[in-house]
Amino acid sequence: MYLMILGAPGSGKGTQGKLLADHLGIPQVSTGELLRAAVKNGTPLGRQAKGFMDQGLLVPDDVILGLIREILDSAEAQRGVLMDGFPRTVAQAEAVDRILAERGGRVDQVALLEVDEEELVQRLLGRATKEGRSDDNLQSIRQRLMVYQEQTAPLVAYYDGQGVVRRVAGMGSVEEIQERMQKAVRA
Repeated sequence: MYLMILGAPGSGKGTQGKLLADHLGIPQVSTGELLRAAVKNGTPLGRQAKGFMDQGLLVPDDVILGLIREILDSAEAQRGVLMDGFPRTVAQAEAVDRILAERGGRVDQVALLEVDEEELVQRLLGRATKEGRSDDNLQSIRQRLMVYQEQTAPLVAYYDGQGVVRRVAGMGSVEEIQERMQKAVRA
């Protein structure tokens, strides 16, 4: 089973993705974690990614997709994966579709966590206080939410066209949201 979880910054993708992946017995794939692990382990793609990261540049899609290929080829991913926050653009989604098609698979479902914008802002401001994250200030939060809407709206439309999007209300307790997530991916 190949699942994706999409949602704005602060929507709970990481928390809900981990819980859902554990429930389904499949790995949660976060590109940020993949990059950090590849760099730490000194893999060829990790060394390539590190060069971009050290310069403060975004890691190009071909490197990210190479990491996705590696995880999909791993023994732990034979039953599927849950991709957390990736792809972020339609071009990346099309590339993921090609990679999965090479393996006889396809994206089975996309869980879209929907949370009111003001709730997202409050969650991110709370996270900034709790975790001391300087990137979670009001101005940067509003900017990240705007970029998310610009990039994600076409991505949601792309997957809606495939009939795989499951909208999940992302408000409430972690447990309530997780229950809705599990029901959504069974539907």
